[in-house]
Amino acid sequence: MRSETATDTSIWLEGIGVEAEGRPILVDVTVRLTAQRTAVIGGNGSGKSTFARLLNGLRLPTSGRLRVLGLDPVRDAKELRSRVGFVFTNPEAQILMPTPAEDLALSLRGTPRQRLRDRIEVVLDEYGLAGRGDVPAAALSGGQRQLLALASVLVTGPELVVADEPTTLLDLRNARRIGDLLLARESRLVLVTHDLELAARCDDAVLFEDGRVRAQGDPAEVIEEYRASCT
Repeated sequence: MRSETATDTSIWLEGIGVEAEGRPILVDVTVRLTAQRTAVIGGNGSGKSTFARLLNGLRLPTSGRLRVLGLDPVRDAKELRSRVGFVFTNPEAQILMPTPAEDLALSLRGTPRQRLRDRIEVVLDEYGLAGRGDVPAAALSGGQRQLLALASVLVTGPELVVADEPTTLLDLRNARRIGDLLLARESRLVLVTHDLELAARCDDAVLFEDGRVRAQGDPAEVIEEYRASCT
């Protein structure tokens, strides 16, 4: 049975701190995410990726409180991960099976066998991987592997997608394709990115600096503040 919080879409953090080996990574982070598509920007080491990992329980806070889709990442870890899809920078962290078809089948487990192959073919075509279902995943290009990793997450229909710099390792064409696929989804999106053009296409933006939230609001304004801080 689904939790009573199943219809709660709130995402909020209050006084969140995260430490590693006695070193602060996030400091007193208080933020509420209400937009459909939120970009998270900032320099290397600013705390963006740690923030992203808090949203599906991959990282737990040292202090403070947070709720994601109304769930406590500690108490409700299993349900949270069933409702939040996480896309890593490096697809090697996500591709678990030898071939694209097998990897998608893993995500689609529970689909009736007579429908599974057809569903896989549709997804492969949608993500530009038509005809590559039985090719070794290791033989795919970097862009194709990221498309497969993205497909394996999005095919499960998560309510919230958290993507941690999913275009960083890609050429321009594949970066645009990944960005378009993420932004076209009806599910909510939290997108950690160095691609400021992609961030500008979101509805809200959060700027991290030295483990703290420096600004939140209209993407154009937050991006301008980030640019100014880099000069």
